[in-house]
This record gives sequence, C-alpha cells and structure tokens, in this order.
Amino acid sequence: MTELYHPGIHLPPEQRGAIQSAVQTTLAHEQTTGTVAIHIIGKARMRQLNRDYRNTDRVTDVLSFPAREGAFANTADGFLGDILICHARAAAQAAELGHSTARELAFLAIHGALHLLGYDHMTEGDEAVMLQKQRDIMATR
Repeated sequence: MTELYHPGIHLPPEQRGAIQSAVQTTLAHEQTTGTVAIHIIGKARMRQLNRDYRNTDRVTDVLSFPAREGAFANTADGFLGDILICHARAAAQAAELGHSTARELAFLAIHGALHLLGYDHMTEGDEAVMLQKQRDIMATR
C-alpha cells in the first residue's frame, strides 16, 4: 500500500498514478508487501532535509528513510518507510532527459523503494545490482 502526500504541490492524476504504481511494482518485483509513505516536496524542504540528514547542502531528487533503521526500527506493523521526492527537481530532470515528469517520478519512486528494501549504491557492485533492478522494474511498467 502507498500513502501519497503532496501538500501545496499540484500533482496531476497521471503523476500520482505513476508514483503509486511504481512503488507497488517494486514491492511485487521484490516479493514483499508493506506500506510506504511518499511525500512530494519542494526544493527548499528537500535542500533542508538533504543538509540535515546527509550533510549535503543542495537540492536532491529523492531521499529515503527506511523504517527498519535507527533507534526506533520496527516493521512489525508493515510500515517500510518514507520516500521524499522533490517535484521541481524531478520535472527539471525529466526535461533534461526528454521524457515525462510522470516517468521521472516513477523512476525516483522505484529508486526510493529499493532503498527502503535495503538496496544501496555505495559500492560499484551494489550500484550495478540496484541499477539493474531499476531497469528491470521500469521495463515491467
């Protein structure tokens, strides 16, 4: 299940659907279930969160906060975590890459969901695995 929040940000139906479908497809691909909260936020908030949690003072496209990490780790209730996507950054990247904002939001949602499931890209090997999973999931949509 996905819970989508986008206060103050206009999110057309095709973008909402692309995000929710992307997360559900990722969970199915990884043969797991759970609830994911997806927050679509603005550039200022994303920059602040990136600075506070990653010590990087710039806007990024997506951040993930897995529920199973940290002092209060608990997934017994099925909650997998939060994905935060910067809508403005996604729209700019979509324009740069020549595809729709809905497609970019879906890609970022997949990326974020994979992080919630424990995948990362800190090493070349891990990055190769994660990139292949992203490609495989995007191809099934």
